[in-house]
Amino acid sequence: MEKDIYESPFSARYASPYMLKLFSPDNRYRTWRKLWVALAEAERALGLPISEEQTEELKAHTDDIDYDFVANDERKTRHDVMAHIHAYAKAAPSAAGVIHLGATSCYVTDNADIIIYRDALAYIRRELLCVIKNLAAFALKYKDLPTLGYTHYQPAQPVTVGKRAALWLQDFAADLEELDFTAGRLKMLGCRGTTGTEASFTDLFDGDGGKIDRMNEMICAEFGFGSCFDVCGQTYPRKTDSAILNALSGIAQSAYKFANDMRLLQHDGQLEEPFESTQVGSSAMAYKRNPMRCERICSLSRYLVSSPANAAATACSQWLERTLDDSANRRIAMPEGFLCADSILRLVINVTSGVVVNEKVIAKALRDNLPFIATENLLMEAVKRGGDRQKLHERIRTASMEASAEMKNGGECGLIKSLAAIPEFGMTEAEMNALLEPSLYTGRCGEQVERYVKKLAPVIAQAEDIGTEMTV
Repeated sequence: MEKDIYESPFSARYASPYMLKLFSPDNRYRTWRKLWVALAEAERALGLPISEEQTEELKAHTDDIDYDFVANDERKTRHDVMAHIHAYAKAAPSAAGVIHLGATSCYVTDNADIIIYRDALAYIRRELLCVIKNLAAFALKYKDLPTLGYTHYQPAQPVTVGKRAALWLQDFAADLEELDFTAGRLKMLGCRGTTGTEASFTDLFDGDGGKIDRMNEMICAEFGFGSCFDVCGQTYPRKTDSAILNALSGIAQSAYKFANDMRLLQHDGQLEEPFESTQVGSSAMAYKRNPMRCERICSLSRYLVSSPANAAATACSQWLERTLDDSANRRIAMPEGFLCADSILRLVINVTSGVVVNEKVIAKALRDNLPFIATENLLMEAVKRGGDRQKLHERIRTASMEASAEMKNGGECGLIKSLAAIPEFGMTEAEMNALLEPSLYTGRCGEQVERYVKKLAPVIAQAEDIGTEMTV
């Protein structure tokens, strides 16, 4: 492996083999040739002077691309599409005169991009389904396990481990809806000419607009699309790219929230990401067990969350029917956006498939804080027994401050003992402790989880047939 030239971390470390192959130059240029074949076949079927032998020769040479020839030709022409046309003509000489007939460069560049993005979105969708399946199973398993809730990252009313996971799950389910909406709106550019007017094909087909429409329908059908954009300039609308990166950014937002929560909970020892038996947490501190996967998810997610702004700037700055200042930017932004989303989801799949739940640590954190959380219930019970609400509230406030100070100095929580010693409460310590059952404070958590996962059952079922290749 060469180490003296830059390589993207996505290709070297993070992205899946599938996504790397999908966005490879070879796949892109083979797709160009398939588009040229589809154009020639449609034109022949609609009466243009192109022979079956010519289209067959084109089909026979979709994969044998002479990249050395292309590189040399592009150095001379300074035009990548023309270099590939020349290389294709060299490989299929009988069809040299009909390659790219009536088309402009964007016929192959833009349509190939849309095809690749469509396939990439489908793969991202499969990864997203795996995340949803993992989190749904985790949420159900721990739907009734009480844990300390937090607001402002301060102890609050208890929830359950499963209910918290359901919040993560709901975010990713929303991302799936957005992804499906975005993918469902994808259309091909078709073959529309230099400014989208189809003027060249009006000449080729002697003004028969029906044949032009049929040609585009045939090209779309060949690649599994239902239609072209209704109107366009030389390119497809760049708002499409913005919409795609917005959908991917949404996934990154959900992933960041999940991973950041995991990092907080791992700090507290309550939940942990998977940690292999031979994994090293630190080169200096051998005892360390850092949440490195979740940290990487957050790191990559910050990059992807910011990507839509770039696509939006490109979309709004396109001049009239076409300008070329989008090209170099899109070559970076779009593939890297997909590779980043792929990298993030691979990590999220890995973490969600093996979250470690430290139930005793969770129970201790809840036990240490539950006396404070239960004081409202204790107050209500004492009032029912004849106590004065305002006086009891002050007693609780004073005793709570004293107990909290004691705990901060390393002592145990003595709040219940202190309150039981106050005659106005009219309750024994045993009676007060009976009100410290954690399940009394988690409300409908278990029911909410069950109901939501049941609602997602059709989505979860789609993940059942996905194989194990979606792992790190």
